[in-house]
Amino acid sequence: MDLDHRHLIYRPRRLRRNTNIRGLVRENHVTPNDLVMPVFITAGKNKKHKIPSMPGIYQWSLDKVGHHIADLMNAGITRVILFGIPSEKDATGSDAIDDDKGIIQQSIRFLRKHFPELYIITDICMCEYTDHGHCGIIHENDVHNDTTLTYLQKQVVSHARAGVDMVAPSGMMDGMVDAIRMALDENDFEQIPIMSYAVKYASAYYGPFREAAESAPQFGDRQAYQMDPANVREALKEAELDIAEGADILMVKPALAYLDVIARVREMTSLPIACYNVSGEYSMIKAAAAKGWIDGTKVMLETLTAMKRAGADIILTYFALEAAKYL
Repeated sequence: MDLDHRHLIYRPRRLRRNTNIRGLVRENHVTPNDLVMPVFITAGKNKKHKIPSMPGIYQWSLDKVGHHIADLMNAGITRVILFGIPSEKDATGSDAIDDDKGIIQQSIRFLRKHFPELYIITDICMCEYTDHGHCGIIHENDVHNDTTLTYLQKQVVSHARAGVDMVAPSGMMDGMVDAIRMALDENDFEQIPIMSYAVKYASAYYGPFREAAESAPQFGDRQAYQMDPANVREALKEAELDIAEGADILMVKPALAYLDVIARVREMTSLPIACYNVSGEYSMIKAAAAKGWIDGTKVMLETLTAMKRAGADIILTYFALEAAKYL
């Protein structure tokens, strides 16, 4: 054989021949340490409510959620993000800032007592607690940004008093990271990190979540404060602002249709990057798998790997418990 010709034959398939060699050269790995499980806690007792649009996901009352948390921890999932469904809602979401009776405050204290090794993150927003379903305080039929910031400050301090490990503001209010950092520091909670939903799009992928959290807006939509799905330069601007305001971790939400955004944000900062594998992404895979159209397990793992490959260090996902069994 002509040596010059022979040297032009490249054979990348040599490194794909079997499971051992593929594992040896694999560039990205998803582990249970990358995953955070969202948990919905509802007021009342003896509740384990199915969420029809999210098979396998439930609303839990505090007296029932311990079984779920134990399953998570046994599978190696030791980090959760809590979402609360209060017994009553009002215009200012007063349950969100109630030190004693707030559903999330009660949940933090319960979990801290019974699962001391669990790392507890809380979603910081008003939409789950307001009767209008918007992410802040309404003034003249719009969410008033700066008034909302004062409520977010009260919310994070209340969660901190209850014993939270990390807070995750999700409302896309301008200046929210700065306001929250200031409130935490002034109340001697400077050790609590902020995982900011820095880049959160006004996405149609959130539909099932709004059923789970009972947080659908009662009028209008959230396009005036969540981002336009068409924009990526704006995402970088939002990320830059949150870095300047003191965010410890940046999040991109949703994840699957925004892998390019995750990659762009990853390139611009050395901060840890999180992404939220949102309810619609979860439900589409579950629905297609139930129809027998796809292998649900393989698509789940491929999807999570894609998020890691795009640059996410942390993945918030409803698949966390299920995926941990295969990782």
